[in-house]
Amino acid sequence: MMTKTLRSFFILATMLFAASAIAASGWKIDEEANKALEVFKDEISGSQVFLDQSAGYLIFPKVYKVGIGIGAESGEGALRIGGKTVDYYRTTSGSIGFQLGAQAKSVIIVFMTEASLNKFRNSEGWKVGVDGSVALVDVGAGKAIDTNNIKDPVVGFIFGAKGLMYNLTLEGSKISKLDKSD
Repeated sequence: MMTKTLRSFFILATMLFAASAIAASGWKIDEEANKALEVFKDEISGSQVFLDQSAGYLIFPKVYKVGIGIGAESGEGALRIGGKTVDYYRTTSGSIGFQLGAQAKSVIIVFMTEASLNKFRNSEGWKVGVDGSVALVDVGAGKAIDTNNIKDPVVGFIFGAKGLMYNLTLEGSKISKLDKSD
């Protein structure tokens, strides 16, 4: 017999993945990505210069996570090169351990070199920590990005977290290309 906690988790996880199964159209992902970029630029000084220096960047405007001991996370995003969307992706992950709650966050993964961008684009499902390491940059609202000190080929930012959830990480996230023909 299932415990109440486990049953609650399965209900939350089912809702999360049902919502992600109803995939957004390309234009809707782009619209949401534009909003997330504006928040990023407004909150973090130097972010536009940083993005302009990159080979490309992946924007997940809303990544939803739910967890009650076991966690599940999913979101859709756009890969931009030269400021233009070239592909769409989904991020998913699961986790086991101390966690309780639900959360929505925005994630931007910046590819600082052509080599790191090409490795990502040529992969069949890219897993953070396995196929590539992402250096998470801790900058809060009102802070600035110091482009002189960031030397990692792939850099990640998590911002705009809403809700209560312990453990902000990208480790173990799998990123897969979506087929969007619109």
